[in-house]
Amino acid sequence: MSELQDDVQAKNKDREQTERVRINAETAKIGWHELQQFFAQGNAVAVSPGLDLVEVAYQASCDNKSQMEQWMADGIVGPVSDAQAVEWLEARVLMWSVVVRPWVLVQPVLQENADNPQKCGASAGEKADGTQ
Repeated sequence: MSELQDDVQAKNKDREQTERVRINAETAKIGWHELQQFFAQGNAVAVSPGLDLVEVAYQASCDNKSQMEQWMADGIVGPVSDAQAVEWLEARVLMWSVVVRPWVLVQPVLQENADNPQKCGASAGEKADGTQ
């Protein structure tokens, strides 16, 4: 590779890293009940807890259609279903969220060493089921 190509690749990596840092800085914890308007508009996208929310947001912001379609086909990224929305609302689930217009990507906040989403407003040490 030429020196010019190396320089271009380095700049592209820097841009990618800068974009990921920006997206990470824009993520926030928010109660699912506060995201209802986005769900009602059809703009809430669920991201499986096994995926990196920032990476999904980055791929969406880059319009990486093939990656997004693969995740959707695998059932690990997709529109929030009515049943899921009701479950999250009733359980007062706290979400990680980030905006990639027009979408709001959401992912349940998981307790450390547990697979249960954390309740919105749960006290320190309290699990999503209300136990200590």
